[in-house]
Order: sequence, then C-alpha cells, then structure tokens
Amino acid sequence: MSSHHIVRDDQEPALIIANGAACNPELLGQLLEWSPLVIVLDSAIERVIELGIKVDVLLGDFDRGFDPEIYKTTQYPIEIVHTPDQDKTDLEKAFDYLIDRKIPAVNVVWATGKRADHTITNITNIARYRDLLKIVILDDHSKVFLLPRKFEKWYTAKTPISLIPIGIVDGIYSTNLLYPLINDTLTIGYRTGSSNSVLQDGLVTITHTNGDLLLMECMD
Repeated sequence: MSSHHIVRDDQEPALIIANGAACNPELLGQLLEWSPLVIVLDSAIERVIELGIKVDVLLGDFDRGFDPEIYKTTQYPIEIVHTPDQDKTDLEKAFDYLIDRKIPAVNVVWATGKRADHTITNITNIARYRDLLKIVILDDHSKVFLLPRKFEKWYTAKTPISLIPIGIVDGIYSTNLLYPLINDTLTIGYRTGSSNSVLQDGLVTITHTNGDLLLMECMD
C-alpha cells in the first residue's frame, strides 16, 4: 500500500479510516489516489501504519492508556485531535471535525464488519448529517449513502440496489427499478427495499417525501 504525499486543500473528499473490518487494499488504494485528507480513528492507527499510509489527523478519546505522542515523529507532520466527549462515537466526532473545517464530503472505510452494533450505528448515524456533510461508507460489498429528496443516477442493467429506511420513510417513487415503488412507505424492521436491481441501462430516479432513506449500491 503506497502512502499519499500531497493534501490538495480539501478539493477531494476526505477519507476516514475507522476500526471495523479492513477493506480490499485495491479499494483503499483507489480512495487514496487523489491524496485526500486522511483521518484515522485512534483504535485503527497501528493497522493503518502497517499498510504504509501517511496519516494527516489522528483523532479519538485516547482511552485505555493510548499515547498519541509517539506518532508525532513517525507520522510527522500529523495533527493530534483529542475528543474526550463520550456522548458521541469517534466516527461522529470525526464528522464534526470535518464540518468545523468546512470540508463538504468524506469517504469512510473500515466502518462495517466486526461488531454488529458498531456497524448499525455507523451506517444509521449519517442521517443526522444530511445538510452538513456528504458521507459515503464503503466496504468490499457495498457503497452506502443517504439519499436527497430527489436522486438521479445512471446505472447499468442488473446493478443490485437496496433502499433501507432509517425509521419510517414515505412518499417513495422510483423509475427503472425491477421492483418499482409507487407512493410506497418503507419501515425499518417491517418493510425495506432490499435486493432490488436496475431494470435496464439508464437513469434511475428515486424520490421520497419524508424520512431518511439510505441507498446501498451492492457489489455481489
């Protein structure tokens, strides 16, 4: 894994590396290709360093005897951000850090897998940042993001797509999906739009009136 060398003044989405299951090195390399600002949560720092990745920001509550000072030399220059607030996860605090820096978008890896509670929390918490930060969570199987009220994107036929509500989402309409939604309501735990797919090459449109709706582009 090659390290990045030049941060391009926040032109590209930042990259947060959390501490879930590692993704394919090829995916990580693609995200690092344009030298984004790289933020690593404290519990993942040793795994990241082993991959030869240059870290720009080390962020976390630094509990359990964690000493961030040792990385000031090996990762110089590096910004150390201590975030002791226990009412938020380290990933949420990383989002807050980006908002404070007025960085508009971020890709997140290593945020899924391992503990199920962490995976569910990491994915669903992006809803609260709807108007503050464009967040995309990626792993080897899915690309997950929160939909705006109207979403349009060109896809190839048979691309697997899942629509997952956070709570209740209503007034959902879609075009060019195998299983169309027409003024539908989806409710987590009762009815979701999992395992749909694109009907034919072309534009997919999804709109919804109320609620928070996640789209998952699935790779298998």
